[in-house]
Amino acid sequence: MAGKVFFSATMSLDGFIAPEERVDDPDRRRWTAQWMELQQWIFPQRFFQENLKLGAGGEEGRDNDIARETFERTGASVMGKRMFDLGEQAWPEDAPFHTPVFVVTHEKRDPWERPGGTTFHFVNDGIEPALDQARQAAGDRDVRIAGGGATILEYVNAGLIDEFSIALAPVLFGSGIRLFEGVDASRVALEQVRAERSPRVTHLTYTVRER
Repeated sequence: MAGKVFFSATMSLDGFIAPEERVDDPDRRRWTAQWMELQQWIFPQRFFQENLKLGAGGEEGRDNDIARETFERTGASVMGKRMFDLGEQAWPEDAPFHTPVFVVTHEKRDPWERPGGTTFHFVNDGIEPALDQARQAAGDRDVRIAGGGATILEYVNAGLIDEFSIALAPVLFGSGIRLFEGVDASRVALEQVRAERSPRVTHLTYTVRER
């Protein structure tokens, strides 16, 4: 039985999943500071530290459980080229996915295998072929659309998302990359599955159906 297609993202209270890139911030210090503030709920978690091999210890609780559950349900991931380009510079050698990852891109490139079970495959013919390959690789586990925002939106508007989760952070950006900027609201209807509050964020989960 095929798994679900889902995404999970951390979002500011005013709807942004990444800060705005500014020409007056060439070394990205301001961008990085805002992004770290948005994501601060995940960094102390025991699972996050274990997965990135940052050492023993870390917090346990519902935030940690959700981070672990999201990882364990994922049999393959799909991402856009921009997210891959940023991650290629930032991820450790043992990239944190530990599954096949399918990159939607126009670049032709041989698969890039990393230690720990992560192999990046580069798909040149669109979001649906990338998803087909990810489904096949995932087997009966789920496929995660990892990002970035434009890639997630493409899958939402194509009616290819079954479920999504948002970690709603008590942070305001004012500008940046909006998660649902350009969504085809005439096609997308949501049903709330779960809302869970933690000391750091509120976790919201929805199923997606065609309107």
